[in-house]
This record gives sequence, C-alpha cells and structure tokens, in this order.
Amino acid sequence: MAAGPSLPSEMISGPDLGAGYLHQLSFDRHDAATTFTHHAQEGGRDAAGPPVGPLDVLGFARPPSPCMFGGPGCWHRRYLLPFSATAKVRFAYQRHRFVLDTMLRQAHGLADVEFDDALNELVRRVAGPLRDERIEWYVAGSGSVRLVGGGGSPRDIDLGTTRKGVERLGELLAEYLVEPVAPTDRPGGDLVLGGRAFVGTPRSGARVEWAVPLDRREPLRWEELGGVAGVARTLEVSSPNGDPIRVSRPEYALVRAASRGRTAGTEAAIAAIRHVGADPELLAVLLDRSPLPLPARVTLRGRVLGGA
Repeated sequence: MAAGPSLPSEMISGPDLGAGYLHQLSFDRHDAATTFTHHAQEGGRDAAGPPVGPLDVLGFARPPSPCMFGGPGCWHRRYLLPFSATAKVRFAYQRHRFVLDTMLRQAHGLADVEFDDALNELVRRVAGPLRDERIEWYVAGSGSVRLVGGGGSPRDIDLGTTRKGVERLGELLAEYLVEPVAPTDRPGGDLVLGGRAFVGTPRSGARVEWAVPLDRREPLRWEELGGVAGVARTLEVSSPNGDPIRVSRPEYALVRAASRGRTAGTEAAIAAIRHVGADPELLAVLLDRSPLPLPARVTLRGRVLGGA
C-alpha cells in the first residue's frame, strides 16, 4: 500500500493480548507518509486461546511472507497516515484488542449484535452535526433492510457517506474507533478511505463501518457507496428510537445478497421491497451490473416485481 524508500520497521506497542491473539503495532516511515500495521497471531495459552475464529471476517489478511513481528502465521491490517497520527492509531489499536472477542463472536454468529442500541447511540452522536454541516449519510447493507421492515439480523452497521463524511464520522465516533480513518486496503484488494468503530461496551454493541473509494473516479449510476452525495437512491425511515434517518433502498442489499448466494439475506430484502414498494428502474440497473447469470436475474426480477 505504501510506496517509496522507507526506514526499518519499528514497534509502537506489543506484544499485547486480546481474544486469543497476540497483537503488535508497528510502523514503517516513508517519504511522505507512514504505514501502520496491526499484527495479530494466535497466542495459545498465553493469550487465553484458542480464538473463536480467524480474523479475515474483520478485514485482516495474511502477508505474502513471514513478518518480522508476527511470524509466519500473522494477520495484518494496514493504514497509511502521517506519523503525527500515531496517537490516534494506537488508541484504535488498543480498543480493537479490548472488543475483539465480542466482534469475532458476532461475526462468526456466536453472539447477538445489539443493532438497535448501537444504532440509537450512533444517531445520537452523528445525526445532528452531519445535518447541520449538510453532510450526506445513510444506513446501507443489511441494516437498511431491517430498518425498512424486512427483518433479518445484521452482523454490523454499514454507512454510506461522502469523502468529507468519512472524516467527520471518525471525529464524531472517535472514542469508539477500532480502526483509524485512513487510506487502507479492504478484502478483494480495493483501496478505500474508511474507518471502523465498535459502538457499545466491550461486551455489547455493534461494529460500524464506512468507506469511500480512494480514487476520485466518477461513481456508477445510482452507486450505493460511491462516496458522492446524491447518487445513491435512499428512503427516510425511523430509527429504533423514532428519529428520522435515511437508508439505501433495499434493492441494493437484494442484488448483493443474491450475487453472494445468501438466501436469508435475499429473502429479507425481498420482504423489505414488498413493504415499501419496488423501484423497477433501480432494480434493472443493479441486476444488469451484477455477476448473476441472466436466468437468475430474470427469476429474481420476476419474484420482486411479480410478487411470487
């Protein structure tokens, strides 16, 4: 992710314990920025292991070769920031360790996600300031399906926003951050500007994620998470506390779930669409853009628009 000459890696924190893993935080200084790396490897008895599951569900990846800190079985998360951001990175790293067991249990379906409580706290923190500053934001993904009325059990809260909104959300949720707002890589190799938070206590809450593409390309037509205001199609609904918030239309979650073969998510999204009424134009665009084969697209369109 970083380029240009660099000084040797140095450790900032660690080894530290958390959720069955040994954690270390290091940095590599480059000409213009610093790559911070969160290392994590299974710690056995020393870390009260074994952990409940692997870290890929939280965006960690295996490096191509053994790292000098974590060894051959190390997981990595990386962030590109100025060296002056060290304190913010360290804070997020420490909170990540403290809430990691809960995040892993939720991600692997072993613990409930406190969606309503976390969303209410999120709205309390961000809705007023973002409204006053005219920054667009909305709940996306499976959370939007639940809020529209399709039910389901989201494992996190995904947010759509703009580039300015990414930074502002990081400020408003600073005490909950488990990853700093930074250029980083996400699963699949995509480079994004994004952040992650765990809103709640170490034992109860929900993971919140938001990101925009790192490049400044033009968004696709009606793209859900393109980072440009006014592109995604949204609806206004009520939060669990009754506050008005916006969500992306459930057609986005429908096509994503169907493309990934997630039957439960597909059925929940269809229920949400039937609750609010379909947007045939948006559905057609999303289906044409999807990797679904033509027969599957036809079947899904028929189920949504035909009510079968």
